[in-house]
Amino acid sequence: MNDNTTNVLVVGVGGQGVILASDIMSEVFMQAGYDVKKSEIHGMAMRGGIVSSHFRLARRFTPH
Repeated sequence: MNDNTTNVLVVGVGGQGVILASDIMSEVFMQAGYDVKKSEIHGMAMRGGIVSSHFRLARRFTPH
């Protein structure tokens, strides 16, 4: 990981829109020129359990 990397963790309870919120944020950063990697945990979402989404973003490297 380098100094230009940012980690974002979105956490909530099933039904709060955690996955949708992280999808929207990831898309916005990709359109702004960032490389984005995303991971989700939502096994208990339907039962009111914990839902988390983690994404990492960094400026794209463009060779000259």
